[in-house]
Amino acid sequence: MKSFKAIRLGLFFLTVTIVGFSTAAIGQTFKFVALGDMPYSLPQDLRRFENLITEINRLKPSFSIFIGDTKSGSSPCSDEHNQIIKSYFSSFKTPLVYSPGDNEWTDCHRILAGAYDPLERLEALRTVFFSTNQSLGKNPIRLQRQADLDPRYSKYVENAYWIKNNFLFVSIHIPGSNNNNEGTESAIKEYQDRNQANLAWIDQAFNLATQRNLNGIIFAYQADMFYKPSQLTSSDSGYRDTLESLISKSEIFNKPVLLIHGDTHRLKIDQPLHRKNQKKVLENVLRLQVMGADQVQAVEVQVNPAQEQPFSFRPIILKENN
Repeated sequence: MKSFKAIRLGLFFLTVTIVGFSTAAIGQTFKFVALGDMPYSLPQDLRRFENLITEINRLKPSFSIFIGDTKSGSSPCSDEHNQIIKSYFSSFKTPLVYSPGDNEWTDCHRILAGAYDPLERLEALRTVFFSTNQSLGKNPIRLQRQADLDPRYSKYVENAYWIKNNFLFVSIHIPGSNNNNEGTESAIKEYQDRNQANLAWIDQAFNLATQRNLNGIIFAYQADMFYKPSQLTSSDSGYRDTLESLISKSEIFNKPVLLIHGDTHRLKIDQPLHRKNQKKVLENVLRLQVMGADQVQAVEVQVNPAQEQPFSFRPIILKENN
């Protein structure tokens, strides 16, 4: 039998090994893939989507983020389509995290989309894609969900975070179509409730990153909140509260923040926010808008903790998908 001293010594070396491994991981460069707004044109885009998934699997990213719109706004919001998409998501070899878009639920009242009740379609999405605290993909990771952490927001199972090498990744449910802040009373009520949950989730993200001294934050969501200036200023905007929160908290945080979204379907990388006085660009915030719709392509993002600006981008352009 080993002596108590020997056991303590063994535990000491085990602790050193674990701490050393964690410290090394914090400083390691890693890559992930961002994509969304696909497949739109059915059935032909299914093959293009398969091509893209095959390429992503070949690249072996740490994980992928799908920023919503699993279909066009004029195709049926059916249970069958949700199952098809879930099957595709399950074919990603590394973890995939999904944040819903407007075409999956807010726009489902349209005749061409099947004249569904959008709120019923939202609940269907939550049931199909967010039934557990695990990501999608063949090798899922555990997510920290707002619904599990704060009983006030128990319905928002789609809002989640995870940490990779000292960077905080946050999925947050902000869809197009003005964030559902339009139309019927029930739609506007849904927006108001979810907006409060989202603002609380943004607060929690910045607080967590500050408390743990994380290197940066990546927010992933669907809507293009920068489509026109009035989205920051109009009282009718479903994005004004979110933008005001991101501006004020990013300015205080003063570390790298990356906003990843789709919605307008063209690759764009820029600095979309200004400081509260609106005179200077908020330099620590970058925006990546991914391709989509007729461009069934993606973007590989490299994160290098050693760099002051840690994010770099490589478009994944498949010729066979042109």
